[in-house]
Amino acid sequence: MEQELVLSKSFDKNEAVIMQNIDEDEIFPPEKTSSVFCTSKIEGNKKTKKGLIKMRSLDFAKESPIHGTSLRHARSFSSHFLINIDEIMSDDDNEKGVLISQTASGKMGIFPYDQSSITSQSISDDMTLENTRKKKTSCPMEQEDEDSCSWRRIQIEPTLRIRLKFQDVKYTVALKGEKHSDAEKCILQGVSGSACPGEVLALMGPSGGGKTTLLKLLSGKVKNDSGMITYNDQPYNKSLKQRIGFVLQDDVVFPHLTVKETLTYAALLRLPNTLSKEQKKERAISVINELGLERCQDTIIGGAFVRGISGGERKRVCIGNEILLNPSLLFLDEPTSGLDSTTALRIVQMLHNIARAGKTVVTTLHQPSSRLFSTFDKLILLGQGCSLYSGKASEAMLYFSSIGCSPLIAMNPAEFLIDLANGNIKDKSIPSDLENKYLPGNHHFKSKNEGLSSADVHEYFVGAYESRVANKEKTKLLNHRLIEEDSEVQSWPKLRDSGATWNQQFSILFTRGIKERSHEYFSSLRIIQVLATAIIVGLLWWHSDTSSPKMVADQEGLLFFISVFWAFFPLFAAIFTFPQERAMLVKERSVNMYKLSAYFVARITTDLLLDLVLPVIFLVIVYFMVGLKLTFPAFSLTLVTVLLSIIAAQGLGLAIGAAFMDVKKATTFASVTLMTFMLSGGFFVQEVPRFISWVRYISINYHTYRLLLKIQYNSLGSSKYGGVEVGAMLVMIIGYRLLAYFLLKKMKLRTTT
Repeated sequence: MEQELVLSKSFDKNEAVIMQNIDEDEIFPPEKTSSVFCTSKIEGNKKTKKGLIKMRSLDFAKESPIHGTSLRHARSFSSHFLINIDEIMSDDDNEKGVLISQTASGKMGIFPYDQSSITSQSISDDMTLENTRKKKTSCPMEQEDEDSCSWRRIQIEPTLRIRLKFQDVKYTVALKGEKHSDAEKCILQGVSGSACPGEVLALMGPSGGGKTTLLKLLSGKVKNDSGMITYNDQPYNKSLKQRIGFVLQDDVVFPHLTVKETLTYAALLRLPNTLSKEQKKERAISVINELGLERCQDTIIGGAFVRGISGGERKRVCIGNEILLNPSLLFLDEPTSGLDSTTALRIVQMLHNIARAGKTVVTTLHQPSSRLFSTFDKLILLGQGCSLYSGKASEAMLYFSSIGCSPLIAMNPAEFLIDLANGNIKDKSIPSDLENKYLPGNHHFKSKNEGLSSADVHEYFVGAYESRVANKEKTKLLNHRLIEEDSEVQSWPKLRDSGATWNQQFSILFTRGIKERSHEYFSSLRIIQVLATAIIVGLLWWHSDTSSPKMVADQEGLLFFISVFWAFFPLFAAIFTFPQERAMLVKERSVNMYKLSAYFVARITTDLLLDLVLPVIFLVIVYFMVGLKLTFPAFSLTLVTVLLSIIAAQGLGLAIGAAFMDVKKATTFASVTLMTFMLSGGFFVQEVPRFISWVRYISINYHTYRLLLKIQYNSLGSSKYGGVEVGAMLVMIIGYRLLAYFLLKKMKLRTTT
């Protein structure tokens, strides 16, 4: 087979490019960088097989930090070619070289070539092609190399390189509702593997296969029943906690904060005090730029009922929250779920950039695209808690082909592997060992119609893995030693528990709470509700007076309504506080972002300020429309009484919400409680039986109503100035909040899976 090959020397005599024309396909060179490449179209035998052309550059200074390669993409009319410029060595003094061609099936061929020169016409032709395609040609892998360098630039401290190893990890859970209390379900059964700095380890498998459980075990969030998990050959300890970042599958963020605000508040709370406030803000901005979030940094994140940024951008914000601290280990639970293939590829490419900065990345994936699958360094395939494959992702298909199972039709490799993990071998070749096992005459024989069950297939693949791969992997783990630069970090550096003092935490959380919840307290619907109620009440009791006992009774009804309305309104608003913020509280407290006391005080202070605006407007409208006692002391005392009622009701709502942490249960209990307080408030029943008379003394409505009557009519003689009622209200204000705090502190903050 005759071929015409061309060797072109670069101007600095350091680089050469070898190209071969295949079926008149044209390969377009990338845009010019610091290295000058010359390409030409070469006419050759049209029957030459199509292949993947790899080329070698002598510019070693631009090697990839991990693989030592600089990759370029080229485009042809019939197929896409990946040009690897570091695979073939070309020398100016040599007259012979090697062209390595890789077919689509992965087989390699080596062909000799003779050196020749490039004609000026061929160079002109290629420069014309380059000009026509210049705007469309991209170098994504080159961009990734630049990104990986930029990740190093924004690190706040050198990355502690951590090698993760785990061997024979097992995990079981007790089954609830079973007759036998000792009934257990095995989630993981002897899973082994490793992940090194600079690598991305993918955990794949069907739903319920144990991926998330293994991820939580490796991150230290859950303790394993048996097996060994080490970090640089050391077991998990508390000092390692700050070295680990964990991105949840669900995006837990405040929907009404912008991207910039979210990352800035996280930076202010988590980064160490050795950095100034401005440096922390700059760190947040750097992360925004590196994640490609510049265009949406001033857009609210949004949620289920609020329109905001896209799903991919929201996922990048969650990743940004974790990489602010420059973690050594980054765990991600299905980061591509719900994203289109292009957005998912961008997320995974970003994870590779993060890994190239010296971090170890472990992620779970359900069913990635073929492009995503080809990017992973290592793969662990799980099925029913067992390992079906563990090793290099690029060798997974070869392994299953070696045991006699390969796809019979064109199929996404990830789809093929997930089918095998589910025990589905339709459209796949059946291994001869498995087929012979169920031949007629064998005790395992099944009728033709019945076929192989998924359990049979699963059992075979587990056995094949144990006999072919498991022992080799375990031997590698035992013989694996720390890399030289990591051997000096046998003891973890002590890190701070929190990046901010208590006062700083309170200030930051208070500011964040004001921005996040102001939209809720001052929403148009809520304002209309309060104003409409005030106007209706003012019209119904328009200019009422106390000239007759009947008119006094009418005003007493108005005062009782005010005491009920401003107990009901804040109580039900406060009930939703902790149940709705539980996921965020669990996430932020799990990384010691702030102290619970700082969060609690900031939360109640925020609610206090926001809850006192609308009642003032309501009372001003009602007071002067109705014509209550028109003196400044009377109006001021009435306002103070209503505000005390609101603060006490708010505390009761917080306590009920913290006690149940379930909105339905909390609202049901609150409805019964509020009805009891209202009935015993002194308006409907004057004489309460002695055995239940204690209820009125814990009733917010009872004390508020009595204070309002004393202010307006100077009635109820013996305690004329209302000291008893005010004292009771203050006790409830403090008591309910202390109860809420201790309930919150005692509650087991855990995430649900």
